[in-house]
Amino acid sequence: METQLLILPGLGNSGEKHWQTFWHKKFKNSIRLNQDNWDEPVLEEWTSRLNEEVSKLESPTILVAHSLAVSLVLHWAKTNSNKNIIGALLVAPADVDSPEHTPDVIRNFSPMPLYKLPFPSIVIASENDPYASFERKKYFAEKWGSDFVNVGQQGHINSDSDLKYWEEGQLILQQLIEKIR
Repeated sequence: METQLLILPGLGNSGEKHWQTFWHKKFKNSIRLNQDNWDEPVLEEWTSRLNEEVSKLESPTILVAHSLAVSLVLHWAKTNSNKNIIGALLVAPADVDSPEHTPDVIRNFSPMPLYKLPFPSIVIASENDPYASFERKKYFAEKWGSDFVNVGQQGHINSDSDLKYWEEGQLILQQLIEKIR
């Protein structure tokens, strides 16, 4: 059975030029999570929506989270589980604990959970991401038991990074899938 992708956008949703949007169009085996409020996220509501979507899964699925959705995955996995979640691609985690790096509207996602995830994961980090220091993302990966990939100077790995289908990210996703098999 083919591995499914559950795409989890962060704050503000991922717009037309975001690699997550390109991936969702490209990969027929992808589902995109929708939230009711993209601009004033409430952790409990986002977690509940994720849990609802995960409960419908019928095949092995990798969570593909960007930015704020990375902390969502950590919060969700702390108290929920599902045998169909087999891995996570954690891209550009936003530091929800840092008022210096992230807006106050996401402070209810703090503190960032720090524990080893129950499934394989890879943290993808950029050296010049304004939403978290590079050192902090390395620290997160270590605490979560995640592999760590440095993609150089790619900003927040979002629409502004203009990555379109983000082939490099697809290769890293493939590495995760091979590790799980």
